[in-house]
Amino acid sequence: MSGCGLFLRRAAAARTCRALVVSTASRRPMRTSPPIRAFAKALFLGKIEKKEVFPFPEISQDELNEINQFVGPVEKFFTEEVDSRKIDQEGKIPKETLEKLKSLGLFGMQVPEEYGGLGLSNTMYARLGEIVGLDGSIAVTLAAHQAIGLKGIILAGSEEQKAKYLPKLASGEHMAAFCLTEPASGSDAASIQTRAVLSEDKKYYILNGSKVWITNGGLASIFTVFAKTKVVDSDSSVKDKITAFIVERDFGGVTNGKPEDKLGIRGSNTCEVHFENTRVPVENVLGEVGGGFKVAMNILNSGRFSMGSAVAGMLKKLIEMTAEYACTRRQFNRKLTEFGLIQEKFALMAQKAYVMESMAYLTAGMLDQPGFPDCSIEAAMVKGTNEILRMYIALTGLQHAGRILTARINEFKRGNMTTVLETIGRRLRDSLGRTVDLGLTGRLGAVHPSVADSARKLEENVYYFGRTVETLLLRFGKTIVEEQMVLKRVANVLINLYGMTAVLSRASRSVRAGLPNYDHEVLLANIFCVEAYSQNLSTLSQLDKYSPENLDEQIKKVSQQVLERRAYICAHPLDWTS
Repeated sequence: MSGCGLFLRRAAAARTCRALVVSTASRRPMRTSPPIRAFAKALFLGKIEKKEVFPFPEISQDELNEINQFVGPVEKFFTEEVDSRKIDQEGKIPKETLEKLKSLGLFGMQVPEEYGGLGLSNTMYARLGEIVGLDGSIAVTLAAHQAIGLKGIILAGSEEQKAKYLPKLASGEHMAAFCLTEPASGSDAASIQTRAVLSEDKKYYILNGSKVWITNGGLASIFTVFAKTKVVDSDSSVKDKITAFIVERDFGGVTNGKPEDKLGIRGSNTCEVHFENTRVPVENVLGEVGGGFKVAMNILNSGRFSMGSAVAGMLKKLIEMTAEYACTRRQFNRKLTEFGLIQEKFALMAQKAYVMESMAYLTAGMLDQPGFPDCSIEAAMVKGTNEILRMYIALTGLQHAGRILTARINEFKRGNMTTVLETIGRRLRDSLGRTVDLGLTGRLGAVHPSVADSARKLEENVYYFGRTVETLLLRFGKTIVEEQMVLKRVANVLINLYGMTAVLSRASRSVRAGLPNYDHEVLLANIFCVEAYSQNLSTLSQLDKYSPENLDEQIKKVSQQVLERRAYICAHPLDWTS
């Protein structure tokens, strides 16, 4: 029997078993206790919501067995049959490879079982993501299809829309794409120009506009498209608001440009997509008319976390490949592994893989909790750390803190003596070096004693981060949205804090469970926490307006002088004075 056939039989058996016990991913809670509060947002208040992240999320033996049923055939396929070099050189994924991906069920990993998908939990999805991530082009293609392309139908679609579209999307018969970005609107989603106008008979929306950088744009049959529509507001005024639509290529007027040539993921199809007088039935509105921005944000928040496990999978594979080379390559009559700088590189790679993997699975476990846990910041941190995501991370957390601290800040500004004296007293105690105890260590602490010192560093960082956030809100108020260098530092600290939390939680669980090589995990966790702690102290210092480490004004001045001349303006080192 082929590996694929064996996989399908095992998958069918697993689905039958699940139907008798817990038939869908939403019924596979990883914990029974209700979520308390968004963990990352609480950090902005200087608090650690322990119940959200300690102990590290665990899965049942049954679910572990189920994951392993999926993992074996997929790993075998990627190891033996996927030719990543050929895919990148030829700029396309071979048809037979796509067909095998479909037969393995990888186009419907998170589509509920009642619609023909595998119905995987976020944790199981993350585990398969590690393997899929071994080929960048395939990883991007599948992520664009299900993490964002069809995700809107799962999150906001009506029962009729789910029944109509999800089965063929889950099987891979149809491929999906997510169409938001436009030539003049990248990160500023609210400024899109694509427009949908309701027809006179009110049966269709006429869609016109262009989207750019659309992965699967040349392959997709189904598009989640965002367009401006006229909406009558509660005060009877007419406003432009974004609406989400499910658009079929067969509706007509849908064309695409040639694929973009990219680096490392050339096999994925990324292109422009154009809509010209495309007639979209009103029943294909996704969510509410005018509610498209919320739909888009929910899709992106839900889909971001999967990137973390894929990257961790790539890192672990790279460690294997480079370790093999370093252990066999000799220079100066010595193995490369004997050189200190080479050893440092491997320690750094292992540390980064451990931190990323820990953050990804902690986030997946939180998302698998019952109800609707708010993991928007955590998912953004796991996806990556570009400037736009940093702004989102910082502003989302600061907005949360601002709502809670508004009354206190207003009392301080009005000169309320009780608030002023409390604030001055607290800052005085902080300056003298207070002992911070947020409950992570000690007899009833959440962490294992082997990482207690690192946990105390985390507690101290979290406490002073909360105090810094309050100071920044007092100093800038609503204008903090314009302080991008400040926001970048806030995000950097938060990412470190979440990484520290993830590795401490995971290492503690590994020690207590007696997992193989738990001492190695403790080493990695402690190294990362010591380094992150020092980075955080430096960054928090820079957030002080009067700190000598704060060079924001000098940086702005240099930038202004360069941009005024649109050039590097220093005299050449060989020039003479006139």
